[in-house]
Amino acid sequence: MQAGVAIKGARVQGGRALRLRILAIDTALGLCAACVQQDDAETPLSAESLVMERGHAEALLPLIERVMARVDGGFKSLDRVAVTIGPGSFTGIRVGIAAARAIGLAAKIPVVGVTSLTAFAAPLVARGQQRLVGAAIDARHGHVFFQAVAPGGRSVVNARHISIRDAARALGAGPAVLAGSGAGLVAAEARALGVDVSTEGVNMAPQIAWVARLGLTADPATALPKPFYLRPADAKPQTAAQIPRQPVPQ
Repeated sequence: MQAGVAIKGARVQGGRALRLRILAIDTALGLCAACVQQDDAETPLSAESLVMERGHAEALLPLIERVMARVDGGFKSLDRVAVTIGPGSFTGIRVGIAAARAIGLAAKIPVVGVTSLTAFAAPLVARGQQRLVGAAIDARHGHVFFQAVAPGGRSVVNARHISIRDAARALGAGPAVLAGSGAGLVAAEARALGVDVSTEGVNMAPQIAWVARLGLTADPATALPKPFYLRPADAKPQTAAQIPRQPVPQ
């Protein structure tokens, strides 16, 4: 996992590198959020987020318009777009990706995908933790979306949909630090197993600024803006009330 902001493919004009500017969008979980980040800035140039479980489709475009209105140059100043691709809400993921692709197409700039789990873990990895870093998102029904990385960013557990107990066992003996909406659930189970574990950043969604930072380092050729699903949709076609098909008379 790369948590720095080393830019690939920076534009060059007149022998000097131009700074890159990115619009980041997150609608995968319990926030509708967007920000504009420049690669040489510590904080976003403009940002806004709304807490919401539903209604992302109606809220996102007006929110983006407000964010962009506070940025000199508006959409024309952007070099790329980043969007969270999941895991998370099936509807929210699709809303964010559709908006990001539309903006990228209109502005003729690359669009990259960032996973929610990576965005949760990135601030801890960037801090140079000497502990195992785990990211967990509450997937309900006793399960979480989970991944873990060792100090330095080496993957230990690839992103997956597993039970809370299995996530806790994956931490080994620790020490470990967990982030994400499911961090508390996994930590409680891990402590019951005697694991040395703490939690940090137990939020409903990752920091939008970190979605932007990860988007700045991402390779558009491989970090595609495609839904990242770790389980089938909860909604399934109803068949109980269907009338059996009748054979067609010959």
